[in-house]
Amino acid sequence: MKKISFLVMVFIMSLTSCKNVKKDTETTDNDLVENDMVTKKELTVELVPKSDSNVSGNVIFIEEDGKVSMTATISGLEPGEHAIHIHESSDCSSPDGKSAGGHWNPTNQPHGKWGSEAGYHKGDIGNLTADENGNASISISTDEWCIECGDDTKDIIGRGIIVHAGVDDFTTQPTGDAGGRVSCGGIIE
Repeated sequence: MKKISFLVMVFIMSLTSCKNVKKDTETTDNDLVENDMVTKKELTVELVPKSDSNVSGNVIFIEEDGKVSMTATISGLEPGEHAIHIHESSDCSSPDGKSAGGHWNPTNQPHGKWGSEAGYHKGDIGNLTADENGNASISISTDEWCIECGDDTKDIIGRGIIVHAGVDDFTTQPTGDAGGRVSCGGIIE
């Protein structure tokens, strides 16, 4: 009888110790998942009308895995193509949007089409096309921007988004001859 009691006790102890081992393993797995989580930053910029236009919208920036994705949704445009750029400043206080300064160009490149071997500003997003109702959208994803990383050549915080009345021709220096500024939004936290 003592032998059976001893075996039962050993069996119970082994079950308890296995349960503890399993629990410790689960905790370790959870810790690894938490340590491997990707940091995601997101901000939304409201675009407000400028130059007596009705152009408005929003731009969403999401940073994840070292890349920033931008999606702009705009309404109130004249049908056709319009330029959109990141400008030097988030100041949209002037009626014509010129308080946002020139194109954001921290690497002193010539104006051009995004990705061009001849060069381009970090703010040279390009053109978007408005439909017959004046609605347009554009998306871009790049590792050349960051959100609040502190790198002056990549950080979009403190910059502005400008939508222009005309088309960016990608050649005229320094602006692409894109015309007046019809909407502006400051990229701030």
